[in-house]
Amino acid sequence: MITKDLYERKEFRQLVKDFTRNEIVPHLDEWERQGEVPRELHKKAAELDLLGIGFEHGDLLDSVVLTEEIIQSGGSSGVMAALFTLGIAIPHIWQSGNQDLIERFAKPAIRGEKIGSLAVTEPGAGSDVAGIRTKAVKEGDHYIVNGTKTFITSGCRADFVTTAVRTGEKGHKGISLLVIEDGFTRRKLDKMGWHCSDTAELHFDDVHVPAKNLVGEENQGFALIMRQFQVERITMAVEAYATAQRALDLTVEWTRNRETFGKPLIKNQVVSHKLAEMAQKIDLARTYTREVAARVNRNEECVTEVCFAKNAAVQACGEVVDAAVQLHGGMGYMRESEVERHYRDARILGIGGGASEVMTELAARRLGFA
Repeated sequence: MITKDLYERKEFRQLVKDFTRNEIVPHLDEWERQGEVPRELHKKAAELDLLGIGFEHGDLLDSVVLTEEIIQSGGSSGVMAALFTLGIAIPHIWQSGNQDLIERFAKPAIRGEKIGSLAVTEPGAGSDVAGIRTKAVKEGDHYIVNGTKTFITSGCRADFVTTAVRTGEKGHKGISLLVIEDGFTRRKLDKMGWHCSDTAELHFDDVHVPAKNLVGEENQGFALIMRQFQVERITMAVEAYATAQRALDLTVEWTRNRETFGKPLIKNQVVSHKLAEMAQKIDLARTYTREVAARVNRNEECVTEVCFAKNAAVQACGEVVDAAVQLHGGMGYMRESEVERHYRDARILGIGGGASEVMTELAARRLGFA
C-alpha cells in the first residue's frame, strides 16, 4: 500500500489552495451565471505552472493533489472541467512526439494562450467509441471531415479540438485523431450542472483539415483514446471523493452552527452518525482511488481497478451530496447554498469518462465474468 506521504505535498497544496481561494471562489457564482470561466483564469493558472502538470512537469499524483485542493478549497468539478480541459485535449498530441503539433497546440494550451477540447462522443455513439461515424476522407494534403460531435466540454471556447474521426473500416481499427481548428459550427448546450463549464455540439460539414494535423498514425486513434481514458477516469474518481469531502465539510459546519430544539443539530445522534457514515464512505473511496492512481502512475496494468475506483467514488459522492442537502434542510435546496451546486455537479461523474454501467461491464469482462 502507498503511504500518506506520497500525497502530502504540503507546499503544492498550499499553492493550489491560495490560488483557489483568491482566483476562483470569489468569482464562481458569476461564472456559473455566465456559463463559462474567463480566458484570463487559464493564464493565471499557467503562471503558477498548474496547466503543465503531467506534461512539462509533475505526474498523475500531482494532478490528484491539484484536483483535491481546488474542490476542497471551494472550487468545483465544473471549474476543473472548464479550466483543465487540456488534460483530455493534448495528452495524445504530447505522447505522439510530433513536435509541430506540440508547438502549435500543446504548448500554447499549457501557457494558457489556447483552449483545447476533445471531441469523441456523437449523438449515436456515446460510450461506444468504436461506433463513431464522423468521417474524414483524405484528399491530397487535406482531410475532408463530415459529422457531428456532442457533449463536448469547452467546445464553445475551444481554439482547437482533438477529434476522433473514421478514416478506415468499421470498428475500432478505422479511427484516427485529427486536430481541427476552424470551419465547423457550434451549438451551446444547457446542462443540469457544471454551469461554469461550457458544453457544445459541433457540426462538421465538408471541413478541410490539413493532413499534418493527424495525431499519431492513421487508423491508430482508438488505442490512443483508450490509453488516456485511464487517467481521465482516475481524475473523475478524485473529483467525486473531493466533492464529497467538501460537501461533508460544509455540512459539519452547518450542523455545528444550526440550532434545533435548543441544541446544535450535530448533537442529535441521528445526525452525528450520518456524518460518520459520510466520512467513512469518503475515506474508503479516497484511499482506494489514491492507491490505484499510484499504480497507474507506475504504468501498471490496472484497468479493472480503475473501473472499481471510479464507480466506488461516484457512488460515495452521490450518497454524500444527497445527505448533505438533506442535513442542510430547506437551505440545501437553495441556489445560494454551495451544497446545492455540488449536488447538481456530482450527477455527471457517473456518466462522463465512461458510464458506471460501462465501467461494471468492462470490469466483468476483464475478470472473465462476461
